[in-house]
Amino acid sequence: MSAPGAVLSRPPAPVGDPPSMVPQIALAVVCGGYAVGAAFGWGSSEVALFMGDFGLSVAALVAAVSCGLYAHRHRGSRFRPAWILFAASSGMAGFGNGVWGWYEVVLRAPVPSPSLADFCFLLFAPPAIVGLLVLAKRPVTRAGWVCLGLDAWLIAGSLLTLSWSLALAHTAHFQGRSVAQSALSLAYPLLDIVLVSMVLALHFRRSSVHRSAINTAVAALALTVLCDALFSSPLLREHYRSGQILDAGWFAGSMLLAYAPWVARRSAGAGDDPRRAGDDFQRAARRAQPPGSRPIAGSLAALTPYLAAAVCTLGILTNVLDGRRIDRVVLFTGCTVVLALVVRQGIMLLDNITLTQELAQKENHFRSLVQGSSDVIMIAAPTGVLRYVSPAAAGVYGRDAEELVGSELASLIHPEDLGRVVHEVRRFLAASPEKEPTTRIECRFRAGAQRSGGDGWLNVESTVNRHHGGLIFNSRDVTERVRLQAQLQHNASHDALTDLPNRALFTERVSKAVSGRRASDHDTAVLYIDLDGFKQVNDTIGHQAGDELLVQAARRLGESVRSGDIAARLGGDEFAALITGDGTRDHAAREFRVHEIADRLRIKLSEPYRIDGRDVRVAASIGVAFADPGVTPSALLRNADMAMYRAKQAGKGRVEMYAPQMQAEVVQRAELVTKLRSALHDGEFALLHQPVVELTSGKVTAVAAHARWRSAEGILFTPAEFLRVGDRGRRTEDGERAAELSRWQLEAAVEQAAARHRAGHTGPVAVRLSARRLLGGERNGLPPKTVEALLSRHGLPPGSLVVELAESDPRVSMDELERRLVELRRLGVRIALDGFGSGYAAMSALRRLPIDVVRLDRGLVDGVVESPRLHKITAGLLRIAADLGMQSVADGVDLPEQVLALRSMGCTHGMGLAFAGPLDEPRLRRALSRGAYPVPDPVGEGRAVVLSGTGVPVRRGGTGGPDSLVHPPLRSNSETSVPPT
Repeated sequence: MSAPGAVLSRPPAPVGDPPSMVPQIALAVVCGGYAVGAAFGWGSSEVALFMGDFGLSVAALVAAVSCGLYAHRHRGSRFRPAWILFAASSGMAGFGNGVWGWYEVVLRAPVPSPSLADFCFLLFAPPAIVGLLVLAKRPVTRAGWVCLGLDAWLIAGSLLTLSWSLALAHTAHFQGRSVAQSALSLAYPLLDIVLVSMVLALHFRRSSVHRSAINTAVAALALTVLCDALFSSPLLREHYRSGQILDAGWFAGSMLLAYAPWVARRSAGAGDDPRRAGDDFQRAARRAQPPGSRPIAGSLAALTPYLAAAVCTLGILTNVLDGRRIDRVVLFTGCTVVLALVVRQGIMLLDNITLTQELAQKENHFRSLVQGSSDVIMIAAPTGVLRYVSPAAAGVYGRDAEELVGSELASLIHPEDLGRVVHEVRRFLAASPEKEPTTRIECRFRAGAQRSGGDGWLNVESTVNRHHGGLIFNSRDVTERVRLQAQLQHNASHDALTDLPNRALFTERVSKAVSGRRASDHDTAVLYIDLDGFKQVNDTIGHQAGDELLVQAARRLGESVRSGDIAARLGGDEFAALITGDGTRDHAAREFRVHEIADRLRIKLSEPYRIDGRDVRVAASIGVAFADPGVTPSALLRNADMAMYRAKQAGKGRVEMYAPQMQAEVVQRAELVTKLRSALHDGEFALLHQPVVELTSGKVTAVAAHARWRSAEGILFTPAEFLRVGDRGRRTEDGERAAELSRWQLEAAVEQAAARHRAGHTGPVAVRLSARRLLGGERNGLPPKTVEALLSRHGLPPGSLVVELAESDPRVSMDELERRLVELRRLGVRIALDGFGSGYAAMSALRRLPIDVVRLDRGLVDGVVESPRLHKITAGLLRIAADLGMQSVADGVDLPEQVLALRSMGCTHGMGLAFAGPLDEPRLRRALSRGAYPVPDPVGEGRAVVLSGTGVPVRRGGTGGPDSLVHPPLRSNSETSVPPT
């Protein structure tokens, strides 16, 4: 067999377990035992009479009970009336045999003729005949019913003609009998003829459901009719005695009828559902039936009427050849048989003409459907050769149907798909047709020159059906759908902008690399890449330019990695690369190799990008993490992310290797965040105030609010670390904690300032806030209406609040910050700029923002006395503030010399340990009640003053001496100096 033939060869159908043979063996034993006993006369005449009469009665009653019990249990069966009729028929036979035995065995008298037994025997045939009609396959048209009646008469007429010619004519003219006796003699054979006619007429018309049960019932009735025919013969009847071998036939017929209704239940083995049992019988019959048996059965069914007419003609010819006069009954019956045959032929001729027309119409209809269908319909022979291909092949495959006819199906399927197709076809043919009538196969099909794409193959989806050992393929072109599915799958795993693998696909590849690598591949690494300054590109030249920059960066990254490595875009301006290992076990060598690759990528990504005719520069911060033993894919990505974040903290544009202590720092930062959350919720934060002093008079003109965390030991600590976690942390919840702390600090400062204002201390309070806190929304920010509501609720005039703008954040839009500060100024709130002189950002803010007060950076104040250069810079900045009409405040004024130097340069106010540190509320009230702090006199006046609250020794007088240095008094824990922020 060829390869296509092997594809389409049907495997043998699975054979189920054979049913149990115990009932058949028991039935054979019982019937055989009765036949043996009848053949040997049962040993005595008394036993022979008893078994010939009451034995047959018992057998018939058993059949009646069996059929009736089955009908009672299967109330929903369509054949229930047939079994009820068979039960009635067997009951009549059993009652008749009982009456016969009553005369012969009990009364020891001959059976009268006619008798009650004859009446019962005559009633045996009608219920059986009607029961056979119920079991028959019902015709669907009137012509079918007429043909069924004509077929029955043809058989009955032929049998009547033959029987009358041979025996019945002599019986009818037998002298010395009464009319009743003669009628009784004729009734038996006539009813048997009708019953035999029905059996023969319905044999080829029986229903396909319960086929085994119907066959058994027909066999039982046929055996009974045969014995009746033998009994009706005058020669046999004259010598008949009860208990003879003829009774064995009646006995076997009754036992077969008793067994018949239960054949379906045994064969089905699937409960009592007649439809399910019928389906199982159909499958069993199809598997057991040899090829060609059904056509033979159909031929015999078609020839039955002609065989009946031939028998009738043979009976007439017998009389003619014997030289006897043709009997009127034979002549009349023969004429009616011929007439019935002619009528039947006419009906069948008309029916055939109608069927031929309908078949032609349906054939044209289906031909139009097949030829006009957009799908290709192909029929493959069992050898795998295409026998028919619809014309749609020209449009779908680009090949003429005539060209494909005769081709082997296997030669048209892509070699890579052929094995899968063969396996599916074999599986489909081995499955049950009822459970799986069709299957669906998708493969690549060889296309013609008109439709061939880049590779000459089309993706084809076919619905496959069985067809006379071969297959029918209903195929359609799904190439575009397959391409679309591939594109959708690609889009789901790749970034839409850069076409690099996205986070999901990259994580999957990392998982495969980590879990499937060899033990020597621990030098596999993940590079986490972030573009520094990308947000400024979006803010300055637009998001479209930012997208173009990302596309160019992705192209550079894809071109720079090795062929076996994987580059991906994780989102935003974050990229990643998976560097596969080469089995190096030396840690220093693997770090050098990967660091060299990462540094090459950093340099490549940091080169200028040409966008819209201009050069745009960004840097790349890269974190590297190795797939050490035991690390999970998620942990590997997390480690690379932490290393990248460390590179950004260390100055950006760097490559940083992951180290275990980074994880410890993350844990520590998380613990700090947790402590911050607990401190806020448990009220562990306190608010201290540091006086702002006028340098010329020492008068306290304002206070600056500072938040402090009070530990369990009662020591105050600065929350700068917590604020750093919140402001620079990468998690949203950290920012929420910092925003919550800022809101608490502002509300507490306003509330305490309002209380002091009501007590007569009207100095303003300065609250330090970051630009991000000012620009946040209702949740994380402090919009002007929130500040206005806070001031109104506590009754503090807007002019008594000074908002100190902390360090500027390059991620904050200067335009939005300017609008927000202008709105606060309209409320009456004063604006201060913290860290003045610390860099270009402070000068830019001074140029654009509505500033009222500038606070000199601590770095300028610390060296203003010792450094002439710093002295000149500070003096210049103070002149700028004075020219702009701004008030100046020096932060960190801790020495008297600094007070004198700043005052000489034009600084108006200062705050620091030279006057007082952060004070709690009672000490602040006392300082405000005092009104002013002593300030040092200019050098040369021959005296000096002790500055209250300073943390450094102060020199008295002009000469040294034992008491030239005086230490200031000690302070409480609430005034303990804290680490600088």
